[in-house]
Amino acid sequence: MNPLKTVAGTIIAGTVLAVVIAAATMGISFNAASFIVWIHVIAGITWIGLLYYFNFVQVPALSDAMADDGGPGGAGITKYVAPRSLWWFRWGAALTWLSGAAYLGHLGRFHHAFALGMLDGGMASDMVIGIGAWFGTIMLFNVWVLIWPNQKKVLGIVPA
Repeated sequence: MNPLKTVAGTIIAGTVLAVVIAAATMGISFNAASFIVWIHVIAGITWIGLLYYFNFVQVPALSDAMADDGGPGGAGITKYVAPRSLWWFRWGAALTWLSGAAYLGHLGRFHHAFALGMLDGGMASDMVIGIGAWFGTIMLFNVWVLIWPNQKKVLGIVPA
């Protein structure tokens, strides 16, 4: 039985592997900050990996499929692949942002970061991480408020 033949099996295998690597690098004791960072990195890889997939694989493939007169067209991609990959894309974005916010909250730096270190007690590092936090917030907004509503129209999920 190969666990990598199903999505659920792949996720479980990846989670088990991540736990083994985390235990090997952090030790057996639980470290909340490291756990939050692991979630943030895994969600970020999912989010950005899907972005590369859309830009370098799906969009050109859909263009080729639509141009193929004797082929199946793009129905398979638009009906089955795109909605599923957009689901993972949206929730990867949300989990990346939430885990980043949770880490900043865990450190007690959430407000300082989003204020770019300009609050009393702010540090120079708050500005650096705050710029990243604001970029992430803008990107999350882009995914949920601009991309997803328009993709639903393109895919025929809602009327255009």
